[in-house]
Amino acid sequence: MKRILWIFLICPTFAFAQLKPGQKDDGIKIHHVINQYSEAREKQDTALLKSILTEDVDQLVSSGEWRNGIREAVDGMLRSSTANPGTRTLEVEKIRFLEDEIALVDCRYIIKNPNGTERNMWSSFVVVFHKKSWKIAAIRNMNPTTN
Repeated sequence: MKRILWIFLICPTFAFAQLKPGQKDDGIKIHHVINQYSEAREKQDTALLKSILTEDVDQLVSSGEWRNGIREAVDGMLRSSTANPGTRTLEVEKIRFLEDEIALVDCRYIIKNPNGTERNMWSSFVVVFHKKSWKIAAIRNMNPTTN
């Protein structure tokens, strides 16, 4: 109970602003899945990644590479984390429920490199309620331009 309350208090309230009263609990659970994803990437925890991704997950990364299926996605995530070390932070900006069991989650995606520089991007996640829990079904990473 304390953990759920803590998560609710640290989550930006504007991310919940558009949610219907019955969706707030799901919003908290979705925040938790996004935090787990960030943690799994940071620790290169394949077991955690596999537990929060759907089998048919797909990912489009900022380089333009498509990763289709859980194996390709996890392998690519590990390669990317190794090749681009740094602290990854995902800040949920908005959750939009497309249906009761499907939501679009928009996040700021910040990678703090070991040399002190930062990469500021956007990530969108499609999450689905699958087998009694929220899982990530698709990820889109975008690197904004200055134009």
